[in-house]
Amino acid sequence: MKKRILSVLVGAVMCLGLCGCGGGESGSNVNGSVDNSGANSASDGGNSAGGDNSAPDNNNGGETDWDYIVNKGKLVVGITYNVPMNYQDDSGELIGFETEFTKAVCEKLGVEPDFQVIEWTKKEFELNAKTIDLVWNGLTVTEERKENMLFSKSYLKNKQATVVKAENAEKYPTTAEMGSITIAVEGGSAGEDVIKNDEALKGCTKVSMEAQKDALLEVKTGQADACIIDFTMAKAATAEGTDFADLKVLENIQNTDEEYAIGARLGDTETIAKINAAIDELAAEGKLLEIAKKYNLDDALLIGA
Repeated sequence: MKKRILSVLVGAVMCLGLCGCGGGESGSNVNGSVDNSGANSASDGGNSAGGDNSAPDNNNGGETDWDYIVNKGKLVVGITYNVPMNYQDDSGELIGFETEFTKAVCEKLGVEPDFQVIEWTKKEFELNAKTIDLVWNGLTVTEERKENMLFSKSYLKNKQATVVKAENAEKYPTTAEMGSITIAVEGGSAGEDVIKNDEALKGCTKVSMEAQKDALLEVKTGQADACIIDFTMAKAATAEGTDFADLKVLENIQNTDEEYAIGARLGDTETIAKINAAIDELAAEGKLLEIAKKYNLDDALLIGA
């Protein structure tokens, strides 16, 4: 009798163990509300398995990346919250230049956009792990990034901006006066590259944040003396009436001009070709300029201006 009871108990435990192996997949809907509860599952899994961030084998038996996208009927786009590119309005709806641009391109391509919040430092891994299909969020084109992703044509110009409290702006006529201060940047961003490449900033204390808005908050709360973020965001975020109106962009400190483009997996020439064609159509129709004007970016537009 004891043996029979033990056998039943063991069977029950095994059943519970098997049931616990199932898992749901979280995502975001196309109406703009983003669920990032599972956004970093691929990267977290890679790190937990010994910290190997190498991209997995994406051999799909002859299926192209574009086939893969069409078959699932949606284009998963990796973003961070970044005014005026992708951000939430007072009702929680996802809006912004990139949000509307993405939707317009997807309409041309006949697929639904699925916006997925990602950790910016892991964007290349998320892309290659197929957690996302594109990085589309004020992505600066660099030679280093070209080694890890394929870019669309550039559509917006940008540069990096240094932001401080307005009351401290006169303290920093050049970066030479910033060598010993604390500067916040988004990890893995072009702003972080500025610190790496500017000899005058080698002595500063760098604080890496998860998002550019967090870098702004570090300055506002006095945790950092300055932050270096995209000019497109700095201009919008520090405008009159915003939460960061007490901060100021140091116009006297100029950084190299940059360009924004969309990042796809290396070798995915078909998807990029279709996206480039859609961009050209939107530019010719005046739609791209219309969206840019809505978010005060028409002076930065490279196509269809």
